[in-house]
Amino acid sequence: MAILTLRSVRCMVLLGLAAAGAACQAMSIRELRLLEANEKDGKLYANYYLVGVVEGLREASEAEQRAGQKPLFCVSGRRLEPAMARTLYQTELTRNADSYEADMPVQLVISAALRNSYRCP
Repeated sequence: MAILTLRSVRCMVLLGLAAAGAACQAMSIRELRLLEANEKDGKLYANYYLVGVVEGLREASEAEQRAGQKPLFCVSGRRLEPAMARTLYQTELTRNADSYEADMPVQLVISAALRNSYRCP
């Protein structure tokens, strides 16, 4: 059973917001499932993590666009709200269940979901 400390929650939020980090390791699909199942507020913590990953990837994509590079995905005025993070994640896992293993990072799943849902012209 994983013990969730303030440091690990802070690390999850920072990792999600940065979508990468040296001080924190990306959470795997398995770790996210364990967090949801074994912690009192695990589902809530997992949702925060997913929102952070989406926001971090969105910021990275926008930074690439500002730098003149092709972004990973293009929101282009379409709706992308924090509450959509869980649905994006679950839909991508369901659609491509054979493509993902439990030890793959959650960030990979969300990145693919955003690329598929918000294609660039």
